[in-house]
Amino acid sequence: MRLRVLTLNVQNDEGDPRRAGLLNREIRRLDPDLVALQEVVPPAEKLLDGTGLHATHQADVLGYVPPHADRYGGTAVATRWPHRVAGVVDHRAGDVHWWTLAVAYDVPGAGEQLLITPTTPWQFDAEAAREHQAVRTAELEREHRRALPTIIAGDFNATPDAASIRFFSGLQSLHARSVHFHDAWAVAGDGPGHTWSVDNPLAAAEIDRIVGQPAHRRRIDYVFVGSAQARITGAQLIGTEPVDGVWLSDHAGVLVDLEVRTPARSR
Repeated sequence: MRLRVLTLNVQNDEGDPRRAGLLNREIRRLDPDLVALQEVVPPAEKLLDGTGLHATHQADVLGYVPPHADRYGGTAVATRWPHRVAGVVDHRAGDVHWWTLAVAYDVPGAGEQLLITPTTPWQFDAEAAREHQAVRTAELEREHRRALPTIIAGDFNATPDAASIRFFSGLQSLHARSVHFHDAWAVAGDGPGHTWSVDNPLAAAEIDRIVGQPAHRRRIDYVFVGSAQARITGAQLIGTEPVDGVWLSDHAGVLVDLEVRTPARSR
């Protein structure tokens, strides 16, 4: 069966007030089955109205309001089919909390699947924290894995050569553990796939403040796919140009198409 996956950091509610409506229009146009959103100021439904998707924001399941939630928002997921929260993990890095949210759902006629959405620390010197979160995310996946291949999608704030991304890609171990997921862009994307770039004016000022180097471009948003049962047939960036004169976010999103083979039933 075919599945379409979208991940996008929506940059909370900063800037042009038209962004939320344009994001909603773009999601409806793309018609994904699975959506991973980061930096969402709740409720998530404001971005998903009319899509027919079922949404959960981390605020719906956490028993407290994390520091800076009013500024950074939080992680949200949406699925074509009703889902159940499998787990939410708070990864504390200094005074800012980052989360990993996992949900499970039944894909009609195919089986159960797990979608995990991490958001990791953005600081350039926080790779140790990202490594720890990568290992904990892999543990969460192993604890709740379903019959269909797991999807892990989100803003990882790390480039493909970083240890945390190499870990997910099966290229190195961390903390004496190893896993393997297919990096959808590496399989089916065209070009470098930069998702945070000076070419985007919403990102350019922040890049100048944080990085301070010209022509800075990075691929830091990913869709990872578990097992060979899911064939990655396409990967593209969305939000690389303004819509009606408005940039959707400071990140580009990643849109991935999959062909998922139904697991064979045991006799």
